[in-house]
Amino acid sequence: EPDVTIVSGLKDMVVFEGDDVTFQCQVSHENARDVEWKLQDIALQNNEMNEISVEKGKIHTLTLRKVTEQDIGTITFRVGPHTSTA
Repeated sequence: EPDVTIVSGLKDMVVFEGDDVTFQCQVSHENARDVEWKLQDIALQNNEMNEISVEKGKIHTLTLRKVTEQDIGTITFRVGPHTSTA
């Protein structure tokens, strides 16, 4: 199975408190396994505050809903040994 790499990385975002913010990362192969999103080294799960999805098999998306000051920090997307941060 070929190594999945990050084709298009995360971009830094500036948002206002109470707004939603979306991060996207494109990978080289569809159906990538061993994928993880983190905020400040804390793994994120798909729930009412964090929407994690995959579009067209390769575009991994994280939406943080109604962000607060506690959400300030580094977002990390990891696939296998490869990471992208914003």
